[in-house]
Amino acid sequence: MTTLIRAVRPWGQPLSDVLITDGKISAVEPHRPARPAVATVVEGRGRLLVPSFSDVHVHLDSTRIGLPFREHTGGPGVWTMMMNDRLNWRNAEVPLQERVNNTLGRMIARGTTRVRSYAQVDVDCRLQRFDAVAAAKDQFRDRADVEIIAFPQAGLLREEGTIPLMEEALKAGANVMGGIDPCGLDRDPARHLDIVFGLAEKYQIPIDIHLHEPGELGVFSTDLVLERTRALGMQGKVTMSHAYQLGSVSEATTRRLIDEFAELDISMASVAPSAAGQLPLPLLAEAGVRVGLGEDGQRDYWSPYGNTDMLDRTWQLAFTHGFRRDELIGHCLAIATVGGASVLDPSATRLNGTAHRPGLEAGDPAELLLLDGETVASAVMDRGTDRTVIHQGRVVADGLELV
Repeated sequence: MTTLIRAVRPWGQPLSDVLITDGKISAVEPHRPARPAVATVVEGRGRLLVPSFSDVHVHLDSTRIGLPFREHTGGPGVWTMMMNDRLNWRNAEVPLQERVNNTLGRMIARGTTRVRSYAQVDVDCRLQRFDAVAAAKDQFRDRADVEIIAFPQAGLLREEGTIPLMEEALKAGANVMGGIDPCGLDRDPARHLDIVFGLAEKYQIPIDIHLHEPGELGVFSTDLVLERTRALGMQGKVTMSHAYQLGSVSEATTRRLIDEFAELDISMASVAPSAAGQLPLPLLAEAGVRVGLGEDGQRDYWSPYGNTDMLDRTWQLAFTHGFRRDELIGHCLAIATVGGASVLDPSATRLNGTAHRPGLEAGDPAELLLLDGETVASAVMDRGTDRTVIHQGRVVADGLELV
């Protein structure tokens, strides 16, 4: 299958024609109006061409996208918020499967073709929420690539029966083993992490640690993760999600953690929180640490934020880091696209600095997004709707609608 994308500006560069063959970019050449057409032509109309979004941290199983807005009823702290979700998630206006499918479809229509979603597994929902995400993954298998994290939102140790359910989810096809706040939630970090790493090693899958713990406590838990990653040879297989206060302790600790993340090839997933003390994005890029972006909850029982549009979340990433220069705003878009792709696949091209703009060269996968904008930075600021989404070389959405 051959597709020609005509008259686009890759990462804002001069007009080009992009040829796609068998799901990969086969050529990028200066635009020629008289270029012979091929079997399929996508009209770029001078729009920007960037890699499609990779949402590496989303909770599809708790979404309320498309439903009436409801007052937020959650209290402070992970356990209290989790119990609020547990009390309400079954009682939404439409069934869970419909909510998950609708949300994933809207994500794809807005430019996301690579997804890593959590699926809560606990003694309350058992595998119901995992099954809903798995069914949506299958429903949209020709429009997006979806990974599922078996996620112990309520911890692994607080409720008897959780660990067998987690293993059941892994046997059912979960792609990633999840963990959460080893000290703050389960209050037994060594045992929690031994279970997480033990199951990941048993099923030969990567790990994603959900870390909300502040300051020194977060660094302590992270050091335990580093220790196990090194001892078990799991370089390139561990992601730290959130981890938004790892840069708050000291400059020396910040530098040490970045260096160890680079050494052990530990990646990071941000949701662009408004939190001080985050590890600096420019330093992470210079060190070669893989960093991706995600939308987290989607207007759910945890938070009223999230709208399925990763371009909005890219704006938020730039805003919360105080970025104003075009290069740094463009770096946020690179994190949201190819940065996330490298979190999902450690062998993929990774960002090596704030000016690096890979993903649109011959041999790269044809996971692409055309969008309106004068420049890359202006596209992030204006967040236009004239978008065309390409997955595996085929148009799957146009004008914010699935095709």
